[in-house]
Amino acid sequence: MITAYISIGSNIEREYHLKAGLDAVKTLASKWRMSRIFEAEPVGFDGDNFFNAVIEIQTSLSLSELQFQLKEIERQLGRPAHAVKNQSRTIDLDLLLYGDAVSDALPSLPRSDIYRFAFVLWPLSELNPDLVIPQETQTLAQLWQNFSQQQILWPVE
Repeated sequence: MITAYISIGSNIEREYHLKAGLDAVKTLASKWRMSRIFEAEPVGFDGDNFFNAVIEIQTSLSLSELQFQLKEIERQLGRPAHAVKNQSRTIDLDLLLYGDAVSDALPSLPRSDIYRFAFVLWPLSELNPDLVIPQETQTLAQLWQNFSQQQILWPVE
């Protein structure tokens, strides 16, 4: 089994799509858990606020099969196959970590979004604060504590 971390987000019918996305991702896992849900303002474009979270799964799927299945879930939930960045979306599922895999090819691992976006790092660090990701010396909690990017987000009650 491999431990993988997946960011999940939606700003179109976000409650529905986040739940549907989580339900679909759970079918790929033998075990799973999810961070709190955070509401975040969009980055790079004007639009409705997002709901974001991170899901940890234990899976027997290969990296390529997991990536394929995540893109298939997005497609089934109404996201166009060739959707552009910086626009509203029904669902966004991004593979952040896949075990200790390091790759510059797609999917790039560890995903650079971990270092760029509070809506990824905060829930990831809550889920597994003591984890040290590949090619890093600090724990996720330390990365979050030292995070300097400005973005407005807050936990959803």
